[in-house]
Amino acid sequence: MTREEALRLVEERVRTKNLVKHMLAVEAGMRALAPRFGGDPARWALAGLLHDLDYEETKDRPDIHGKRTVELLRGLGFADEEILQAILAHAGHKEPEEPMEIALTAVDPLTGLIVAAALVHPERLAGLSTQNVLNRYKEKGFARSASREDIALCQKLGLDLPNFVEVVLGAMKGIAGDLGL
Repeated sequence: MTREEALRLVEERVRTKNLVKHMLAVEAGMRALAPRFGGDPARWALAGLLHDLDYEETKDRPDIHGKRTVELLRGLGFADEEILQAILAHAGHKEPEEPMEIALTAVDPLTGLIVAAALVHPERLAGLSTQNVLNRYKEKGFARSASREDIALCQKLGLDLPNFVEVVLGAMKGIAGDLGL
């Protein structure tokens, strides 16, 4: 599946603009991380773009979130098992073990934290620094739904938190216009 095909699928299935922006942010973060782990940036980005394809349908059913996406993609003939397993891992259906699985599980909530931090920063993403994000990370009440435990999985990849935040933040700054930030 090409990025264009995946983006069309997202546009067909996802109605919430902020969810689409989230998926684009995760795509950017995954693309930026892939080379550090010998991964194909296009494939890692595809995992990020497609990871929440079923979210609107399953938001009240976390037990099937991710599984519906995998079923849909398999039904379309998509057979990239590494991406499918990463989607399942990010949704908590398997322990994230492979680099793509770990990265997707960690990037997903980090993008939410970064967006929340940008929304309260006077200069949005452009003025946001790694340190700003790290300060917000330490505030347990800030962006509560951004799992600090999942974000900290970056350490399983050999990345400390500041470096991880720097890479993902930089990727998001690169698409700030698409994110409306």
